[in-house]
Amino acid sequence: MVRLILALPAALLLVAGIGLYLASRLRPYGIRTEVEIDASPDDVWEVLTDFGAHPEWNPFIVRAEGEIEAGRRLRVELSSGGRVTVFEPTVLVAEAGRELRWLGRFGIPGLVDGEHYFLIEEAGDGRARLIHGEMFTGVAVPLARRALDVEADFTAMNSALKQRVETMPRLTP
Repeated sequence: MVRLILALPAALLLVAGIGLYLASRLRPYGIRTEVEIDASPDDVWEVLTDFGAHPEWNPFIVRAEGEIEAGRRLRVELSSGGRVTVFEPTVLVAEAGRELRWLGRFGIPGLVDGEHYFLIEEAGDGRARLIHGEMFTGVAVPLARRALDVEADFTAMNSALKQRVETMPRLTP
């Protein structure tokens, strides 16, 4: 009987955790921003993926290292709210001039997982549209939602990227 009484809270926590995880998978917390840039998608890609230059212009992803290739791990330093967070996401998609997507985890898988993406589209008249976002899933997402609200950081990065690309010498005609 004592074992049953001791096991009950653990079982309730497990059920609650599974419920939170499933809820986050069905309704992930997402951030989606976009900006139009007066440059080609290839020019945007070139600046976005030049990790060595990020400290010069990027207020959010202040440092990044690694090979931009599906299956590879990156080392990324994010600056948000005066704090720097370091994590090592796995690249899911790396399609030059079109899409960069990675999966980052905070702690153990399923606690807080973030699928970060950059989609680059033709916008006509020699312009590109950058769609920059992230989908968060995991048991702790409902509890950590305020800490995950980095939309202002994404917008600041988008603006800095736009300025950087539009003021650099053109890579394509």
